[in-house]
Amino acid sequence: ASVLYNRTEGEVQVAAINTLGVLYIVESGDTIQSIEDLAGKTIYSTGKGTTPEFALNYLLKQNGLIPDKDVKVEFKSEATELAVMLAEAKNAIAVLPQPYVSIVQMQNEEVRIALNMTEEWDKVSTDSSMVTGVLLVRKDFAQSNQKALAEFLEEYKASTEYINKNVAEGATLVE
Repeated sequence: ASVLYNRTEGEVQVAAINTLGVLYIVESGDTIQSIEDLAGKTIYSTGKGTTPEFALNYLLKQNGLIPDKDVKVEFKSEATELAVMLAEAKNAIAVLPQPYVSIVQMQNEEVRIALNMTEEWDKVSTDSSMVTGVLLVRKDFAQSNQKALAEFLEEYKASTEYINKNVAEGATLVE
């Protein structure tokens, strides 16, 4: 969203925050217990120039580590590429979002969640949350269609509340 905001020179705005806490540092091993344990390691990730990179860099810096100096980060094009690598590799470390974490763990029971990035964020940033997804709207559309946008957001909220209260039924609908 921030990249799109900057590319459009502020022509978009956040209409709703829809995703918190879906990023994890996973490993096919048992060496990572804290952010500090990432020193000297290589981490595989997707999202160069997006939330995964920004969040990882922020957490590393807040814990005294310098990205690309203390920790090497190698970017892959897609989470599916990381999932395949983790399913087959020994001692690999990666930043992955759900549902890829669960998919990888089904393929390789050696893969474990080493760090919940949201929990790590909360340790170092008490005045913000790690937002990983938002709903954007063009500013001109929002201004010209205030009633329609308000109705959409009410339905969006109702849909979210329904899914959160009816997970099994929601899963069937999503499937």
